[in-house]
Amino acid sequence: MTQAIVSRDEWLDARKALLARERDMTHQFDALRAERRRMPWVRIDKPYRFDGPDGEVTLADLFGTRSQLAVYHFMLTPGSEHICSGCSFVADHVDAARQHFEQADLAFAAVSRAPVPQIEAVRRRMGWRFPWLSSGDGDFNYDFGVSFTAEDRAAGRAIYNYGTVIRNSPDMFGVSIFVRQDGVLFHSYSTYHRGVELLMGAFNWLDLTPKGRNENGAMSWLRLHDQY
Repeated sequence: MTQAIVSRDEWLDARKALLARERDMTHQFDALRAERRRMPWVRIDKPYRFDGPDGEVTLADLFGTRSQLAVYHFMLTPGSEHICSGCSFVADHVDAARQHFEQADLAFAAVSRAPVPQIEAVRRRMGWRFPWLSSGDGDFNYDFGVSFTAEDRAAGRAIYNYGTVIRNSPDMFGVSIFVRQDGVLFHSYSTYHRGVELLMGAFNWLDLTPKGRNENGAMSWLRLHDQY
């Protein structure tokens, strides 16, 4: 690194100038978050069902006693030995966070197309405790834009992140938010690709440092946490 070395007073001037920009950005983020909360909802009419280690559950079951549900679309393809390091990076943050946001009326579950035994093997290896369900061959992953048939990929109809054409991968990743009001379920929000960085708390720590994320290409150093 070749940073300038200055006096404490010069550093303080630079820090105050940056603080003004940080405050402005904070206010912009506040406005964006408020706009996100005002997004319209779509009623969920399909009877989505999932398989878990204790049997079949519905989308409504995943809420438990809470009125909001966050679903992480974990990219785990049936029969594949590949475990997405990015999805795992997100998942490493979940158990610590959900002990707090579950007190703020938000439930959490991860969903993948992989079968339950494949999911449970990964969960045991990584030590995660959050609910993780299989959508199997149901419509859920396809309806929420994270899984794509071979026919759609070949025809250029596999659209991810509201516009990106997927040619190769049968599964991608993202987050969807659901709401339960008066017994009715709604979809309020989904985000994909770099939108998922919101959930990668370790990046926020790294972003405070001179080296930042210390990457040689996006997430170049990232591994499953038992591979470091």
